[in-house]
Amino acid sequence: MTDNHLYEQLDFDQNPIFEKIIADLLKDKYSIVDSFFDAPGVDILRSSLLEKYEEDKFKKAAIGNKINKSIIQSIRGDFIFWINENKTNKAEDYFFNKINALVSYLNRTCFLGILYKEFHYAIYPEGTFYKRHIDTFMNDDRRKLSFVCYLNDADWNPDNGGELVLYLQDDDKETCKTILPLPGRVVVFESQIIEHEVKPVNASERLSITGWLKTR
Repeated sequence: MTDNHLYEQLDFDQNPIFEKIIADLLKDKYSIVDSFFDAPGVDILRSSLLEKYEEDKFKKAAIGNKINKSIIQSIRGDFIFWINENKTNKAEDYFFNKINALVSYLNRTCFLGILYKEFHYAIYPEGTFYKRHIDTFMNDDRRKLSFVCYLNDADWNPDNGGELVLYLQDDDKETCKTILPLPGRVVVFESQIIEHEVKPVNASERLSITGWLKTR
C-alpha cells in the first residue's frame, strides 16, 4: 500500500465546530459553542423534554453512581430523565446523530478512545441548584468529557439564574468562568479536571440535556 493511499484514507472534511471544540479543550480544558445545534433542533428537543416531563417520567436526581447513590436536597435539586439511545424519538435521533458525529471525529483526530456515552434531560425548577462538584466517581473514572446543551426558551432572561460556573486552575491560582444557560448553547469540558456548579434558578425552569462521553 502506497503512502499516498494511506494519506487518502486519513483525509476527511474538517468540521469547523468540532475543530473549535478540540482547540478550546487543548487550550482551556473547556469549550463553549452557540451553534452546535440549529434553532429548529433546539425547539424539537425542548418539546421532547417538556412532553416527557408532563408525562411525569422524570425522577429526582441522585448523588453518586449506581454503586453509591443517595438523594441530598442540599446539594442538588434537579429532576432528570435518562435517554435510551435504543429507544429514541425524532428529536433524540437528531441529538444522537450529532453527538455520534462528534465522537467519531474526536476519536479519529484526537484518539480519545471514547466508547460509551450517557445523557439525560434535566430540569431545574425555581429555587434549585447543584453545588460545586466534579463529574467522576471514586469507583468509576471512565467519564472523559462532560457535555451540556441548554434548551431554555428563546426569550430566556439572564436574571433567571441557573448559570454554570467552572472552577479553573491556572498554576496555583483559581479562576471562575460563569456561563449563562442560553438556548442552544453547548458547553463541553474535561470531566476529571474541572469542578463546577449550577447557581440557583431564580425564575422559570432551567432546561438542558446533560451527559458524558466515556472511555472503557
